[in-house]
Amino acid sequence: MIHPSAIVDPGVELGDGVEIGPYAVIGADVEIGDECRIGSHVVIKGPTRIGRGSRIFPFCSIGDDPQDKKYAGEDTRLEIGERNTIRESCTINRGTAQDLGVTRIGDDNWIMAYVHIAHDCVVGNDNVLANNVTLAGHVALGDCAVLGGFVGVHQFCQIGSYVLCAMFSGVTRDIPAYVTVSGQPAEPRGINSEGLKRRDFDAAQIGNIRWAYKTLYRSGLKFVDAVEAIAAEADTKPELEVMLATLRASKRSVVR
Repeated sequence: MIHPSAIVDPGVELGDGVEIGPYAVIGADVEIGDECRIGSHVVIKGPTRIGRGSRIFPFCSIGDDPQDKKYAGEDTRLEIGERNTIRESCTINRGTAQDLGVTRIGDDNWIMAYVHIAHDCVVGNDNVLANNVTLAGHVALGDCAVLGGFVGVHQFCQIGSYVLCAMFSGVTRDIPAYVTVSGQPAEPRGINSEGLKRRDFDAAQIGNIRWAYKTLYRSGLKFVDAVEAIAAEADTKPELEVMLATLRASKRSVVR
C-alpha cells in the first residue's frame, strides 16, 4: 500500500504488507521488512535496513548522512531491527568510516518524538527514549533502559542495561547497568529498583544489585577494588555480571 504521492526508488526492497504514506520519500538501497508502516513525509535514505513490524511516524529523517565534518561520502549504513516505534520528527543517521561504519538499533524500542540518534550509535533492545533525547555520535546503549525527556548523552558514552536517566540529565560519563542518574552533569542516585521489579527481578536479585551499588559508590573503596569485590560475588549472583561487564568496558570512566 503505497500512497500515489510517495516517491519510492525502484531499487527499494519492500516486504509484505508494507504501508507508505503520503509524500514519503524512500531512496535507493533501502530494505523495509514485512508489515512496516511508514508515515507521511518520512524520508529514508540508504543503505538502510528496517526490520519487520516497525512503525515510523510523520516527518522523520532516517538513514541520512552523518553530521560529522570528516564524512566524505563513504559507504556507511543504518540497521534498525524489528518492531520499533519511531515517533514524529526523529532523526537517525548512518555510521562513519572512522568508527563502525554503521548505526545499529535493536528490536522493540520505543523512540518518542524529536529524538536524535547520531552516527555509529549502538542501541540495544526494548529501550524507551522519551521526547527530545539526544544521543551524540558513538554512544552505546544497552537493553531495557529508560531515558527521560531532554536527556543529552555525550559522544562515546556507554549506558548499561536497566538504567534510568531522569529528565534533563546531562550524561558525560559511562553509566553502569541498573543505576539511576539525574542532574547536569548526571550523578548516581541509587539503583533503578522500580524498573527492575517491572522486569521481574526478584527481591533477592534486587538486594544483590543494591549491595553492588553500595560497594561501588558508598564503601570508600577505590574503583578497581570495588570492581574486584563485585567480581568476587558474581559467580553466585549472576545478575551482577551485567553490571560488572559495564564497569570493565568503561572508557570514559563511570559516573561518580
